[in-house]
Parts: sequence; structure tokens; C-alpha cells
Amino acid sequence: MSVKFRERYLPFVLTLGVVLLDQVVKAIVVAKIPLNQVAASYLNDFLWFCHVRNKAIGFGLGSGLSPVAKRWLFIAFPLVLLAFFVTLTIKLDELTKFQRWLFAGIVGGGVGNLIDRIFRPLGVVDFISVKVYGLFGYQRWPTFNIADSAVVVCGILLFINIIFFNRKKGVENGQES
Repeated sequence: MSVKFRERYLPFVLTLGVVLLDQVVKAIVVAKIPLNQVAASYLNDFLWFCHVRNKAIGFGLGSGLSPVAKRWLFIAFPLVLLAFFVTLTIKLDELTKFQRWLFAGIVGGGVGNLIDRIFRPLGVVDFISVKVYGLFGYQRWPTFNIADSAVVVCGILLFINIIFFNRKKGVENGQES
């Protein structure tokens, strides 16, 4: 296996890991926690493990859309976006190894939630709820899952890496005035 092949395809191990962990934990949540119930509360009600379903996307956006619109916006569009991210991860020469891994983490999270949207008629399984004490008008942050966490954490790290570390590389190479 060539170094270039390994650098471009090995990060998809993270994709597989995120999808497997996400789906296994969701299966446990569905089997063990009744729908719309809190199973455990920790740190003086700061962290809940619960079982809720989300038929929309983050923060309940799109919940009022028709089923046809939801299929297109919540399944077809993410499929195209995931294919685009996979293509970038494999083909783009400008990506660092770290950036490839971050893209692979985002893809893993996207696939994890896409599986739910396709195969779970009640909606995406969410199970982590965090108290945020009125931040942005929320007492509790909207409930989320491992796939959501992978997308957000990898997305933030990718943003930071591109903004701060690629800029420094450009300055060092004399590409910026």
C-alpha cells in the first residue's frame, strides 16, 4: 500500500469508528431508555442521559416541513454533501493529514445521523442533554448524540486549523504580504 493511498484512505477508519460507536450507543439507548424519559442525571442535573427523537435537524430546524421536503433536505442533500466531503478528503492535495482525519470525522457523524433518518421512522435518536443555564435562551442545550458531537468537534477543529495553521504556513512560505 503506497504512502499516498494510506494517507488518503486511512482516515476513513475514523468514519467507520464514529458510525459504529454512534449506532451501537443509539441501539442501547432505544433498548434501555423509554422514549422521552431521562434515565440518569449527573453533576447536580447538569448532564442527562435520556431518549428523545428528532425528526428535524439541529435545534429542531425544519420540523414543520412536509415529509417530501424533509426527504430531500434531510436525506438527499446530506448524501450529496457527504459525497463531496469524501471526494475532498481523497482528492484534495492541499489537505494535511490532520485535516483529512477531521473531514473523516465529519463524514462519520453525517453518516451516523443519515442512517437514523433513513431507517428510524421516529427520527434521529438523541440522548445527551446538558444544562446551559440560560445561554442563548436555553436552560438545556438541545439534546444531541455521538454523531452530532463528531460533526461539531471535527468541524470546529477543522475551522481552527484552516484559519490559524494554514495562514501561518502561508506566511512562512512568503505567500502573504
